[in-house]
Amino acid sequence: MNPKLLHALEPRAARRRWSAAVSILGVAAGLVATPALAEGILGSKHDLSLVGPGPIKAVTETGVCIFCHTPHRSTGETPLWNHTLSSATYVPYSSSTLKAVVGQPTGASKLCLSCHDGTIALGMVHSRSTPIAMKDSVITMPPGPSRVGTDLSDDHPVSFIYDNALAAKAGHLRDPGTLNEKVRLDANKQMQCTSCHDPHNNRYRKFLVQENQGSALCLNCHEMSGWNTSSHRLSNKTWNGSGLDPWPRSDHATVSANGCGSCHANHGAGTRQRLLNHPLEENNCYSCHNGNVAAKNLVPEFNKLSAHPILDNSGVHSPNEDPLNATRHVECEDCHNPHAVSSLPATAPNASGAILGVRGVNSAGNLVNAATREYEVCFRCHADSLSRGRSSVPRQFVQTNTRLAFAGHNASYHPVVAPGKNANVPSLLAPYTAGSFIYCTDCHNNDQGPGAGGTGARGPHGSMYPALLERQMDLNDGSPENLTTYALCYKCHDRSRLLSDQSFPHRKHVQEARTSCATCHDPHGVQGQSHLINFNTYYVTKSSNGRIEFNRTGTFRGNCSLTCHGVDHRAQSY
Repeated sequence: MNPKLLHALEPRAARRRWSAAVSILGVAAGLVATPALAEGILGSKHDLSLVGPGPIKAVTETGVCIFCHTPHRSTGETPLWNHTLSSATYVPYSSSTLKAVVGQPTGASKLCLSCHDGTIALGMVHSRSTPIAMKDSVITMPPGPSRVGTDLSDDHPVSFIYDNALAAKAGHLRDPGTLNEKVRLDANKQMQCTSCHDPHNNRYRKFLVQENQGSALCLNCHEMSGWNTSSHRLSNKTWNGSGLDPWPRSDHATVSANGCGSCHANHGAGTRQRLLNHPLEENNCYSCHNGNVAAKNLVPEFNKLSAHPILDNSGVHSPNEDPLNATRHVECEDCHNPHAVSSLPATAPNASGAILGVRGVNSAGNLVNAATREYEVCFRCHADSLSRGRSSVPRQFVQTNTRLAFAGHNASYHPVVAPGKNANVPSLLAPYTAGSFIYCTDCHNNDQGPGAGGTGARGPHGSMYPALLERQMDLNDGSPENLTTYALCYKCHDRSRLLSDQSFPHRKHVQEARTSCATCHDPHGVQGQSHLINFNTYYVTKSSNGRIEFNRTGTFRGNCSLTCHGVDHRAQSY
């Protein structure tokens, strides 16, 4: 069994009884006990005396408090501070989204750093003329998690004023008046190391002031929209033991128990801004979404022929970037809000739980902070953005802005934003009707996902087909018509009905002349042409009357003027 899970299953009451028993035995023997969870400084790693439990301890010193405090000859810092203070200049935490003003450490944080920055000898106390000697020639705090150094940019910020003004400005911080009796600010209303850590009590490990299972400690201050109902808060998924441990710093065994710690590190973060565990943004998602915690492995999806290119950039994405015209990139967080994501199902065009809380652009072109329609998330990059890219097919009427292509005032469009205008579409397969909506992801999706009849992950992460298409759709003329060549079209449109020429002589064009569906039809939408007619100008040129033109003359009736594969159509009717 996973050792993390074993620890999680161990009854807490039993751990407390073990701790108490060890303490009693130690006192009876006249020794300092080493309980499993020290509820005082004795027996904790902060006990640096001769009989301290940790590897860092004094050679002969039996005093415990002396390493930090003294009744006489203190440094002048409260409370009766004894340890020599560091004169180091620190690199404080900074971030493009930080609203607090963070400077050099003050108050209790400055006192903690006198040992934990690694610049001052552990035995250097103000009340002694010579330093207290430490075992094994240890002088300063040895390298490791406890030595935070002087670069604090990868640590949770400290020594900043946390008041109502900051909470209002940040938008995701709680009113400091709601802090519980354990999480405290100092007399200057500053957040300090001691807001989260009690140096005299290791009951909750790492000297935390309270149990942090489910990020209970973090949630005293942080209030992320959507978190209470998110999968990352509620999921009881565990690590299967394969690959790298997703929670190497934690004793907790489930996604819900690790909470914020699944992605963030309070100290020694891999990404300094926003304190993510790993330097590469996608690795913070991959640590669970590689099939070893989450059910589906997303890693290979982004290496397919066509994929959202999250691997192309690093360190570019920021939550406060220009939502429309930032430096061209895409990261997982552009489509998924990790604080709000859930398994909530939805029907088109509504946003599913997978993209809840993500910024988007609505059909009017306005930015929305939380998309309620799936297409709004897609429109952020594939509509008004100046770097939205180009069409896969050269068109008679060029429109690369998908918001405008799907607009409800157009003559024709696939019903992504608005219900379709054509009430007579005999080729539609159940359950689709002329009044149905569809998602962008009904066409753009994983070629091995459920929509394609596979068992892979849902979503447009990657596909073996160009343009992130879920199924094959041959864009070039010349391919023999079959269920595979135009599998994407045949997902919704009945092949036999199309080739029976109920609405148009498709058999002659698609099957006999081997003309691609994409040569005549633009799958997004066309402003002034019905039936999605927008010719591929690589194959279609002007007819002898000088036109490239389609005219609808009635139900299932029309005429074309064009030249295709050397055949002149001069207002040719069907």
